[in-house]
Amino acid sequence: MSVLGTRVTEALGCQYPIIQTAMGWVSDANLVIATTKAGGFGFLAGATIEPEKLEGEILRVIEAIGGSHFGLNFHMFQENASQCVDLAIKYHLRAVSYGRGPDKQTIQRFKDAGVLCVPTVGALKHAVKAVELGADMITIQGGEGGGHTGGVPSSILLPQVLDAVSVPVIAAGGFSTGRGLASALAAGAEGIAMGTRFMMTSDSPTPKETLLRYLSVGDTQSIRVTTAVDGMRHRMIENEFIRQLEAAGPIGRLWIALRSARKWKVQTGMSTIHMLRTFIRAVKEDPSAISQVVMAANQPVLLQHSMVEGKPDEGILPSGQVAAAIDNLPSCAELIIDIVDEATECLDQLIARHAGQTCGAFEQRKEGASL
Repeated sequence: MSVLGTRVTEALGCQYPIIQTAMGWVSDANLVIATTKAGGFGFLAGATIEPEKLEGEILRVIEAIGGSHFGLNFHMFQENASQCVDLAIKYHLRAVSYGRGPDKQTIQRFKDAGVLCVPTVGALKHAVKAVELGADMITIQGGEGGGHTGGVPSSILLPQVLDAVSVPVIAAGGFSTGRGLASALAAGAEGIAMGTRFMMTSDSPTPKETLLRYLSVGDTQSIRVTTAVDGMRHRMIENEFIRQLEAAGPIGRLWIALRSARKWKVQTGMSTIHMLRTFIRAVKEDPSAISQVVMAANQPVLLQHSMVEGKPDEGILPSGQVAAAIDNLPSCAELIIDIVDEATECLDQLIARHAGQTCGAFEQRKEGASL
């Protein structure tokens, strides 16, 4: 086994312990294919692939890479969750990933079919619970990560989870380089997962206008956490849409949410009458709570504005803090080989340094014994 070989590479069937996470409207078949051919492991974003197209996307990847050694991401609250479960089992995909995960019975279905369960968690208690339910490995996402994220940094969360579980642990949140991979492996993780770094590649389907916005981020201060979208912690790049949401009161925020849903009624199904009725009911009840519900339902559309239509100021821009340190758009193959080369060099230096220290200590003991 090479210095980069771990239980993760063995179980997932990938050459390197580098995982491409499932990002809405970004992790399509092309990105998964590019990642897998380069030796990494990719997850399809099942939450934003239209149900009638999902099976076709899975088959595209299978045909292109000559097998089913890739993964599918989904959430149990999406309407076609059962379809995702059935397709992952039907095509014997290597793994599934999820946040708000399936119950123990569904996880057992995956295990019976040989599909590995790789949930993503942002807190120690969630990692422990996931293993109790049957997770085969865990991806921990530190607070540096993009999108929905916890508040615990990777440097604190990783050792906590490593001490608490025996399954392989994959580190996410703040990783983009070979040095990061080497540090994670040295700490005890068995791989790293990256979203923002894979999104910022030439194989990503993200429109040029949106990628330029990510490349223009000069410091981590503009990649911050907000709860204005749906009441939960989101790390994203600050833009005009987020500033409007945060400046609005409960009623104003609800109106923005409804107006956005109405504007994109083809996707959301919200008619003008439905919008007005919802607004009136919310004013009488709790406008802040109902605005969160509407915005949460509308979130895939908000993401679509930036990630599909190239309108970065009209949608949301999920991003890890690491975007501030990225200034190029390599291919997935170029990215992975750079990470592998740098990580291997770092680990070889660490091993050599340790060997030198061990040899020096032995010589000192030998000299002391001869006196």
